[in-house]
Amino acid sequence: MEFYQYAIAIVGGFFAGIVNTLAGNGSAITLTILTEVLGLPPNMANGTNRVGVMAQTAASSYGFYEGGKLKLRDNWQYFIPTIIGAIVGVIIAVNVSNAQFKTFFSYMMIVMLFVILIRPKRWLAESDISKRPPLVITMPLFFLLGIYGGFIQMGMGVFFLAVSVLIARFNLIEANAMKSFIIAIYTCIVLAIFHYQGLVDWKFGAIIAIGQTIGGYLTARLASSYPSANVWAHRMLVFVVVVAILRLFGWLPF
Repeated sequence: MEFYQYAIAIVGGFFAGIVNTLAGNGSAITLTILTEVLGLPPNMANGTNRVGVMAQTAASSYGFYEGGKLKLRDNWQYFIPTIIGAIVGVIIAVNVSNAQFKTFFSYMMIVMLFVILIRPKRWLAESDISKRPPLVITMPLFFLLGIYGGFIQMGMGVFFLAVSVLIARFNLIEANAMKSFIIAIYTCIVLAIFHYQGLVDWKFGAIIAIGQTIGGYLTARLASSYPSANVWAHRMLVFVVVVAILRLFGWLPF
C-alpha cells in the first residue's frame, strides 16, 4: 500500500464512523474505498467491510453506554430476532451477487427519503413505551432488518432507524444506540462466516477500522450529552439518504 492509500482508508473510515453512528450508510464510503482505492473485488470488500463495522459499532455502543443512552436490559427482545435474521442474511450474501440487489436498494432509498421528510417531527419525538406496538408486530420487522444487515451492511442503519423510531417509538439517539449494539453483536457472527468463506482481508479491514473506531466513539459520546443531538441526527439522516440516491443513480462524480 502507498501512503495515500493508508491516509484515505483511515480518514474515510473516520467519517464513515461518524455517519454510521448518527444515521447509517457509512458503508457507502468504506465499500468505495475498499473497491476503488484498495482494489478488492465486491464480494471480498463486502466481507472486509465488516471488520471496521464491528470495531466501530462496538466503540459507538460503549460511548452510548457511558452516556446512558444504551439500555440493554429493557430492549433485549429486539436484539434476538435481528441477530437471527443477520445469520440468514449472510448465508444469502455468500451465494448471491451484491449487484443483483443494487436496483432494489436504489428505489428503497427514494422511498426512505419521503419517509424522513414527511412530518419530520416524528423523528424528533421522545421515546414512548405506551405507543409501541406488540412484539408480534415488531419482532418480525427486526428479523427482516437482520436479514438485510447480514446480506449487505450498506443502508442498514437508515432502515433500522425508520423501524425503531417510527414503529417501535424510540427517540432517535436511543435508536442509534440500540442500532450500534445490535450491529456489533451480529457482525461478530457475520464476520466469522465471511472469514470462513475466505472473503475477509484483515489488513485492509483493520486499517479502515482505526478511523471508524475513533469516529464512532467520539460521535456517540458527543451525541449522548449534546441537547440538540436528535435534530442533528435527523439532518445527518436526510443528508445521507440524499447523497445515497444521487450516487446510486449516477448523478455524482464519485
